[in-house]
Amino acid sequence: QVQLVESGGGLVQPGGSLRLSCAASGRFFKINDMGWYRQAPGKRRDMVATIAGGGGTNYADSVKGRFTISRDNTKNTVDLQMNSLKPEDTAVYYCYADIRTTAWDPFRDYWGQGTQVTVSS
Repeated sequence: QVQLVESGGGLVQPGGSLRLSCAASGRFFKINDMGWYRQAPGKRRDMVATIAGGGGTNYADSVKGRFTISRDNTKNTVDLQMNSLKPEDTAVYYCYADIRTTAWDPFRDYWGQGTQVTVSS
C-alpha cells in the first residue's frame, strides 16, 4: 500500500523559512509527478509547486521566487523550501505523487495527510 508522509510544518514569523518534506513508501512501480498543494480555511485546495520525474518544475505565481521544490528519485522524496513566508501562506500543505503501482496499472494521484503551516507574529 502506498503512503505519503509529510513533515516539517509549524509556526513561523513573517519573513521566516520552513522546509517541508514528503516521503513515499510502500510497493509501487514508478512515480511520475510529485508536488505540493495547500488549502486555507474556507478555500479550495490550490497547487503550490510541482516537479516532474525529469526535474521540470511549475510554481503558483504567488510563491515564485520564494519557494523551491526539489525531489530525490533515489529516496522517493519531495521537499518544499519556503522562504520569505507571508501570513497569506498559512494553510494545510498536502504532498501528492502520481504513482503507478504496477507496470499494468494506470498512474493515479496519492495524497499525504497534510501538515499545518502557520505564518504569524
